[in-house]
Amino acid sequence: MQFRDYYEVLGVPRDATADGIRKAFRKLARKYHPDVSKEKDAEAQMKDVNEAYAVLSDPEKRAAYDQLGKGYQPGQDFRPPPDWDAGFEFSGHGYAPDEAAGFSDFFEQIFGRAGMGGRGFGQAHARRGSVRAQGEDHHTKVMLDLEDAFAGATRQISLRTPKMDAQGRVALESRTLNVKIPKGIKAGQIIRLAGQGAPGIGGGPGGDLLLEVRFKPHPRFRVEGRDLFLTLPVAPWEAALGAVVSVDLPGGAVKVRIPEGAQSGRQLRVRGKGIPAEPPGDLMLTIEVMLPPADTPRAREFYEQMAKEFAFDPRQRR
Repeated sequence: MQFRDYYEVLGVPRDATADGIRKAFRKLARKYHPDVSKEKDAEAQMKDVNEAYAVLSDPEKRAAYDQLGKGYQPGQDFRPPPDWDAGFEFSGHGYAPDEAAGFSDFFEQIFGRAGMGGRGFGQAHARRGSVRAQGEDHHTKVMLDLEDAFAGATRQISLRTPKMDAQGRVALESRTLNVKIPKGIKAGQIIRLAGQGAPGIGGGPGGDLLLEVRFKPHPRFRVEGRDLFLTLPVAPWEAALGAVVSVDLPGGAVKVRIPEGAQSGRQLRVRGKGIPAEPPGDLMLTIEVMLPPADTPRAREFYEQMAKEFAFDPRQRR
């Protein structure tokens, strides 16, 4: 996917005000509107202009685009980093596929339903017969440690909210919240903070803040739902003879039986030893047989003796 420079499309500088962006759009719309334009590529040009304006006229989308686009040039290969929008507090609802049909894959990847602010969470709820209305729900992703899911925790979450300043330029406001993380939470689960979204209208209650949980990459474990996946190194004699080994988990060590004759790649399931919940996840182990190095005369002697004693050809089965 290629990076698209929306500022270049509209012909405005990166520090353009909202008014400057609006004027540039109107000028280009008069030039390329298919009903009046004599340009041979007017329709395609108008789509590009509409897409650029849809992003740069929206403070949230513009802030996200500016964050992602640092250092990229038009046409350069581009892929959004995983969880790039963690910590951004959004009120937008994303675009459904039919709404973004006229826009590029670049736009859809970032701002589509699965992209920035793309969970479609609540809107302002007006009460019939009154100007009093509940504030809009806000949404953000938060990155947690896997250990938080095992024990629960209270974490300080820092959020950045895109706003328009007095000069019509996008600025980021920061705030910090203390959030209780329940034991057993999994990736994709929502933590709802009542009243922490947009302020209410006419004295109405504030909207909610919806925190979508993601786990930070872990040096040892891979997580799927509440199941944990781990590669378990074992010694050749443990694999050949069978053994009981200890596996360290975020919630404490667990004893695992290695079956006699285990080979690298064999998978073991330890039920109920994944992320704790009702029901808990499982621990999925992939065995990896590790050879000790032949880095001393005595070690080499052992390996030479094994070569003599075993009538073993590991490639025979192939």
